Amino acid sequence: MEENKIYGYTGKILRINLGSSRITVETPGQTFYRMYMGGKGIIAHYLLNEVPAGIDALDEGNKMIFATGVLTGIPVAGVPRYTVGAKSPLTGGFGQSEAGGFWGPELKKAGWDALIIEGKSERPVYVSIVDDEVKIMDASALWGKETGIVQQMIRDELNDRKTSVLQIGPAGENLVKYACITNNLKHYNGRNGMGAVMGSKNLRAIAVKGSGSIETADPDKIAAIRDDYLAVYKDNPLSRGLYDFGTSGGISTLNATGMFPSKNFRYGENLHAEELTGQKLASTIMIKREGCFACPVRCKRVVEVRDETVEVDPSYGGPEYETIAGFGANCLVGDLKLISKANELCNRLGLDTISASGSIAFAMECFEKGIIDTEFTNGIELSFGSAEAVLQLLDRIAHKTDKFASLIAEGSARAAAVIGKGSEAFVMASRKQEYALHDARAKTGLALAYSTAANATDHMYTVHDTMIANPGEILDKLSGIGLYEPVAVSELSWKKARNVKTISEWTSFQNCAGMCILVFAPRGVISLNTTVELLRAATGWQYTSLYEIMKAGERAETMARAFNIIHGAAAEDDGLSARNFDAMENEHSDYPGIDKVSLSGVIKELYEMRGWDENGVPSKGKLYDLNLGWLAERLHSEQIKD
Repeated sequence: MEENKIYGYTGKILRINLGSSRITVETPGQTFYRMYMGGKGIIAHYLLNEVPAGIDALDEGNKMIFATGVLTGIPVAGVPRYTVGAKSPLTGGFGQSEAGGFWGPELKKAGWDALIIEGKSERPVYVSIVDDEVKIMDASALWGKETGIVQQMIRDELNDRKTSVLQIGPAGENLVKYACITNNLKHYNGRNGMGAVMGSKNLRAIAVKGSGSIETADPDKIAAIRDDYLAVYKDNPLSRGLYDFGTSGGISTLNATGMFPSKNFRYGENLHAEELTGQKLASTIMIKREGCFACPVRCKRVVEVRDETVEVDPSYGGPEYETIAGFGANCLVGDLKLISKANELCNRLGLDTISASGSIAFAMECFEKGIIDTEFTNGIELSFGSAEAVLQLLDRIAHKTDKFASLIAEGSARAAAVIGKGSEAFVMASRKQEYALHDARAKTGLALAYSTAANATDHMYTVHDTMIANPGEILDKLSGIGLYEPVAVSELSWKKARNVKTISEWTSFQNCAGMCILVFAPRGVISLNTTVELLRAATGWQYTSLYEIMKAGERAETMARAFNIIHGAAAEDDGLSARNFDAMENEHSDYPGIDKVSLSGVIKELYEMRGWDENGVPSKGKLYDLNLGWLAERLHSEQIKD
């Protein structure tokens, strides 16, 4: 191992200005990488330093950062991930959306740790990256087409069917607020409307092919960790369940315990639940398993349907839990074939399935209550349970074909502000982003996460309460970062706030490292200590510890919060939508509404634990502690002296 050599990283960041067609290379040193690591950390650094306060997210002055993690692309299970960041057009704040698959490792093998996109092209373009050969290509012939045909056209033009293609669909081109980004048609940066930002820059795709390798400090240690995981992952019920039934394998349990969001979150129980499970999908329409780079878990489902009622193309993979719960239980559709078709349409068109299904469920409740009618919906009978209505509306949303579809394309919160008539009570969103399909009333730690996450309503922000409500394997794995005792699912206290703070710093680090939460502790098999060993083996940082890891996660989280403050967010933006304060309408289980006063008090305690003031602003002392003196000077008005 050479002294002062950067291992684990390429040491290069690519910057492309689409307005001027200028392409430049930056070479941050060891200190930069050790401070920010990757993913969310690198994104927050650039957004804070380069995106002006108050700018509209769809203005050409907004910037997009595509950042791999410190571990992305090394030959171990669970490190395929990269994160896309920009100011979000949906929330108006820090935008962050991560994905797995193969694009992130391919970018790193091409020689780049991150990619910064700035400016706006005058015409549709895509970017081709083949190692250090970077070109801005004409995309006029691609514009307006669905994702499948665009991927094929790009691969044909580049004469390489293995090129990894990241792209938006028509929804991104049309600036739908919750447009997503896909890579290779089956992996998605779904949340925060990153696809709309990409569309606002007239950037249709980024195609990457890398021929290099990622040089690590101790490849033998990495191989040993890889082999250890391969030897045990199928014996662990957590990873084995993902292999067998995917992310929707737990639906029966959620439904039995009243935690399966249904009918726009009015209920946690659903009559069709057993028809929506991962077990049912595996025994009916699933044709194979797929996964991400170097990962044997293969939690992705690929489905195919060819019958007289519907056809579903396996090129677009298959629905995961969020999609099944969103279009299924929350819209009361009970047919996996039709839910899979809705998933395919979202993937063809480039729509986030969580916000799309949540916005449609909101509109269905408005229709049910007589607040809107078929004249308002442009002829759609928007009744709960109508798969036909869902499928019709998805295409209209992506293309903004009429006034109603264009309104729903803004998301449920903005739609309610226009519709009025009490429809605001049906919105299930915080900071204008729809909730993932996990009910905060059933999991109070999730209530705190939804209330305070910088990128809003992030269901991967913390471990869900049910996992650490009782002694056992998952809680034992967290003892290394100071979580020793279970806290009841329904408890809303300083103990729950401490759990959220601690685990969110760990998951923030996981984002910076490019790690999948389904493979690494606490949700997965690879332990905290093994993660430290893996980081050392990749980078050669001999003194890396859990302390440094947790500080990196806290630093990224604090920077994201600071971005929101600078861009106008305030403490009153932290909280939940009105329905969360009402009890669920379950028949067999009881979940009262969140107590609003208690939630507000615990949020304040969480602020204090994080070193933020009563308005949620990180203190100068906390920023100094995190070695962010430059940010302390910007965030606080008085002059700072060394």
